[in-house]
Amino acid sequence: MAINKRTQPAEATTNGRDKKATFLHQSTLSSSSTSSSHSKFVDSKLAAVTLSVFHPIEFVSELLFNHAHIWKLAGLLLLGEILLNLVIIKKIPYTEIDWIAYMQEVSGYLKGETDYMKLRGDTGPLVYPAGFVYVYSALYYLTDLGTDILKGQWIFMGLYLLTLGVVFSIYATDKTISPYVLILVCLSRRLHSIYVLRLFNDPVAMFFLYAATLAFLHRRWTLSSTLFSLAVSVKMNILLFFPAFGFLTWQTQGVVGTIAQLIIMVLIQVLLSLPFTLHHPESYLRKAFEFSRVFQYKWTVNWKFLDEKTFLSEDVAKLLLTGHLVVLFAFVFFRWSRSEGGIVPVVLRGLTASKTVLSIHARYMKANHVLTLLFTSNFIGIVFARSLHYQFYAWYCMTLPYLLWQTRLPIVVRLVLLGSIEWSWNVFPATAQSSGVLMVSHVTILAALWFGKSN
Repeated sequence: MAINKRTQPAEATTNGRDKKATFLHQSTLSSSSTSSSHSKFVDSKLAAVTLSVFHPIEFVSELLFNHAHIWKLAGLLLLGEILLNLVIIKKIPYTEIDWIAYMQEVSGYLKGETDYMKLRGDTGPLVYPAGFVYVYSALYYLTDLGTDILKGQWIFMGLYLLTLGVVFSIYATDKTISPYVLILVCLSRRLHSIYVLRLFNDPVAMFFLYAATLAFLHRRWTLSSTLFSLAVSVKMNILLFFPAFGFLTWQTQGVVGTIAQLIIMVLIQVLLSLPFTLHHPESYLRKAFEFSRVFQYKWTVNWKFLDEKTFLSEDVAKLLLTGHLVVLFAFVFFRWSRSEGGIVPVVLRGLTASKTVLSIHARYMKANHVLTLLFTSNFIGIVFARSLHYQFYAWYCMTLPYLLWQTRLPIVVRLVLLGSIEWSWNVFPATAQSSGVLMVSHVTILAALWFGKSN
């Protein structure tokens, strides 16, 4: 359907059923039309300039700052990452933490055990949903019953490169992002360690999450919901993204579409869990989604400035949960819906708008709106997390550059914050100082997101 800037919204729907929805939608389309005109202006400014190594200053400037060349820089970074990961695997010893325990847990399932209470490894009972079991069962066979660690490292190197490619694709959808920001995605020492020297399950879950995000940006709603649910089935930290995912689903698909997508996600969880829930449903639900789990103080990265008694306190846990909910709802009501006139118009549009109007709204929804909401939702959960372990850095490391570039902070401050967070995650064991720096950096970014660019 062609839309002629400001005059078309009144003509977009002609039947009486759509008039009310069109009225609700008109203000959004008007601003979206302006955004479209602005986007065309930006596109003209970003027209690709032919790169020539014979003009090195212009070559580097265009490569780093012209979005039209973002995939050229991305390709160079991927080549560099291949070489870097090869060196890491060859030169730096693998460190055993959870791999053996993972293999012990899935081997029990492969031998016929379906009671989650009896699936255990050296580090304790299995505490991940069914998707984890299937992924690591495949890895169990691919690595000669879990004994060929080197083969596992090659697999996770491939996973890292694939994830990086998906993340680059996500960044590329936002034409306001300069290519040089991709470099910042690749600079984490700790993240490389999590992938190819530790073989944690967090990267697997995050791959599905990033793939779900990319599918959503391309308006592949059902594929996105399917991938999102698969991510949850590997590790439930993905639920931190769900408030924004649900909000965006409501904005783009309305009440009927949202219910349909929720049904799809729940059905996937049900089907994946059937081998366990058919025989031991209570056992599965208690362990696979153990929200009451208490983490050990010695492994916390973000709360070492507290003493152990305070860290384990139920009052602290309740305070963090309350803070999480208050800040999340504040963003939902006063930030995420502000450009549409508040939460009431968002709710009404989802309830009353026709499929045609919702489709137009989705078509004009900007990438930075989708990404800022999803990444902020997750980041709020990180800030108020009861405990962060070293592998949890994979939950948000690749999103930090994007979030910082959605604020008005000076570039120098953004880089200092990135460096401070990276430093904090590389201090082992964590100290009061490293945890304090991490918390201050997190709170600063959260405040900057609140006061930063409007959505």
